[in-house]
Amino acid sequence: MSGIHMKGAFTKTIDLNSDLGESFGAWRMGDDVALLAIVSSANIACGFHGGDPDVMRGTVAMAVQRDVAIGAHVSLPDLQGFGRREMAVTPNEAYALTLYQVGALHGFAQAAGTRLRHVKPHGALYNMAARDAKLAAAIARAVHDFDPTLYLFGLANSALIDAGRAVGIPVAAEAFADRRYRPDGSLQPRREPDALIQESDEAIAQAMAMAREGRVRAVDGSILELQADTVCVHGDSAHAVTLARQLRAALEAADIGIAPPHGSGRQA
Repeated sequence: MSGIHMKGAFTKTIDLNSDLGESFGAWRMGDDVALLAIVSSANIACGFHGGDPDVMRGTVAMAVQRDVAIGAHVSLPDLQGFGRREMAVTPNEAYALTLYQVGALHGFAQAAGTRLRHVKPHGALYNMAARDAKLAAAIARAVHDFDPTLYLFGLANSALIDAGRAVGIPVAAEAFADRRYRPDGSLQPRREPDALIQESDEAIAQAMAMAREGRVRAVDGSILELQADTVCVHGDSAHAVTLARQLRAALEAADIGIAPPHGSGRQA
C-alpha cells in the first residue's frame, strides 16, 4: 500500500507524517514498516536522538519502496535523553547541527536514487525553535543554505514557521493528533500529566477538527485557530499504528486525501 493517494480523488489534501528510523544498534523503537504503509511523509532520525547509519539507510529504502516523502528529523545531540532534554545551544550551533544532520540523510537518499523533501526538528529542539526567534532563524537558514526547495516543518503559528517564511523557503504548519495544546498555541510539555492523548477517539476527533475546521481546543477550554498542512502521529507511542490507520480512514471518509505538502501544492 502506498503512503500517497492520487490527489485528484479528493476535494482537499493534508499530509500525515510520523517520526521514524529512531532505532539504533540492538535497540528497537516503533513499527516503521507498518507506519510507512499509512503516512505520506517520514521524518527520519539522523543519529543525534535516534537512528544510526544502518537504520537510516534501511528506513530510506523502505520509504522509497512505499513512495513516502523523506525528511530529515534533526535533533539536539542527546541520544540518551532521546532529544527531549533542552540544551543551551547557540544559534550558530543550531545552524551547524541542522546542516550536519540534513547532509547525512541526504547522502543516504541520494544513494537510494531519491531526494529529501523536508526538514523537521525533533523534541526539545522543535519546542525551543517554536518560541525562540533567533534559534528558529538559524535552523531555517541552514535548511535554506542546503536546499531552498526543502519544506520546513514546524509548529503551526510558531517562530519556526515565521523564520522559514522570512528566508523564503516553503513551510508546512504542523499539528499534533496526540498532544494537548496550551492556550498560547504551544504544546503541553510531556513532563506534565495528560500531555499525551491516550484515547484514539479523542486524538482522531482533535485531528479532524484541525483538518476540517482549522481549530483546536486548548487545555483551558479555549479555542485556538490553527491551519495545519501536516498532522503528526508519533511513531514511538504504543498505539501509533492503530491511531495512524484510523486517522487516515477518518480523513479519507471526510473527503480529505493524504499527500505530502509538495505533492498537494499547498504552502502554509
